[in-house]
Amino acid sequence: MTEKAAAGGCHCGAAETKGAASAPDLPVIQDEDELADLAELFKVFGDSTRIRILVALIERGHCVCELADGLGLTQSAVSHQLRILKQARLVRSRRSGRSVRYVLADDHVRTIIDQGRNHIGE
Repeated sequence: MTEKAAAGGCHCGAAETKGAASAPDLPVIQDEDELADLAELFKVFGDSTRIRILVALIERGHCVCELADGLGLTQSAVSHQLRILKQARLVRSRRSGRSVRYVLADDHVRTIIDQGRNHIGE
């Protein structure tokens, strides 16, 4: 039995087959800034209102009032969530005269939503 197993650590026996001195070869993110940014990105996806807005923007852009009416939210609530989505670089705005339309920032956002929906549908 390895020292870890004897001390209440790993009980799977992997260390015995690979040698007690070798650590498992796991993929890791070494850059702490990258790790923090990735965690922040996934936090943004943790709000159902923001997901509803992102899904509404998949096919085409919308202004705040269209999103508010279509989703049954106040314009203030939509604006607040859009600000968070813009800060996370998930949406961008396009000004056309006095109107501002919001669109998904790029195809990655659509892919993340599609993959998430596929995952929960399994």
